[in-house]
Amino acid sequence: MKAFLAAVATMAVIAVAAPFALGQFGFSAANVSAGSAVRLD
Repeated sequence: MKAFLAAVATMAVIAVAAPFALGQFGFSAANVSAGSAVRLD
């Protein structure tokens, strides 16, 4: 049971922290979809 709770807590931390960490490294979805190579057909 402790392993399950640790896994759930780890997934929650990763899910919350991932957007902030990826944004710091430039992997933002807003940056990817706002470039000059985006086609709006």
